[in-house]
Amino acid sequence: MKIPPIVWGMVAIGAVATLIVFLSVEFPGSLSDRDSQIRLTYSLALLAVLGGSALIGRRFRTVPVIRYASIWIVLGLGIFTIYSFRDEARSVYNRLLGELTPDRARIEGGDVVIRMASNGHFVVRADVDGTEITFLVDTGASDVVISPADAKRMGYDLDTLKFTKTYRTANGTVYGAPVRLGTISIGPLNVRDVRASVNSAEISRSLLGMSFLERLSGYEVRGNSLILKP
Repeated sequence: MKIPPIVWGMVAIGAVATLIVFLSVEFPGSLSDRDSQIRLTYSLALLAVLGGSALIGRRFRTVPVIRYASIWIVLGLGIFTIYSFRDEARSVYNRLLGELTPDRARIEGGDVVIRMASNGHFVVRADVDGTEITFLVDTGASDVVISPADAKRMGYDLDTLKFTKTYRTANGTVYGAPVRLGTISIGPLNVRDVRASVNSAEISRSLLGMSFLERLSGYEVRGNSLILKP
C-alpha cells in the first residue's frame, strides 16, 4: 500500500513539533535568545526544503524514505547521546591516556594525577615558558633542575651561565647555574617565578623539585598515582 505524500508531510511536521516541545521542556530558555531562534528557523527551513524535494520528486518511494529517515534518526540519537555523556567520555579518555602514556598528567576533580611509570618513578610533561619539558618528580631535590639539553631547547646559552650553586647528591657534588623560570604549567597548575638551576653535567631528565612542589597546596602518593593539588 502506497502512503500518500501528504500523510508523510503531516507526520514529519508532527515529529518536528514534538521534538521542539521536548527540547523546550528539557532545556528551559534554550530558545529564548534571538540567535537560537534564528538557528531553529534556518534548520526548519532546510528540513522543509529537503522534505519537500523528497515528496515532490518523481522517484519518491515509501520504503527508501523510511530507510534513510531511520538512518538519520539513529545517527542523530547517537550524536545526542555522545554529547549528553561528554563529561563521562572525557574522564574515560583521560584515564586511558594516563595508562598508555604515564608522563601525561590527567585531571580529576581539579587535581593533577600522574601515573607511576614502569620503573617506579613519576614522570610528567610540563610546559616551561613555552617549551615542553619531561620531568622526573624528585622530592629530594630542593630546586627544579634543568638538564643542559633541555636548557638549550629553552634558549639558554650554556657558555654564558655561571655555575655557582653547589648541590650535594648521592653521586657526589654537582654544580648548577641559578635561573628563574617564568611559569611551569601542568594541566590547570600554573606556578610562576620558580627557582631553578641548570645542571652543569648532563643528566637523563630534568628534575621537578621542591621549589615547584612546595608552591602547591599539597601533593600525595596514592597507590600508583601522584596527586598534585592546585
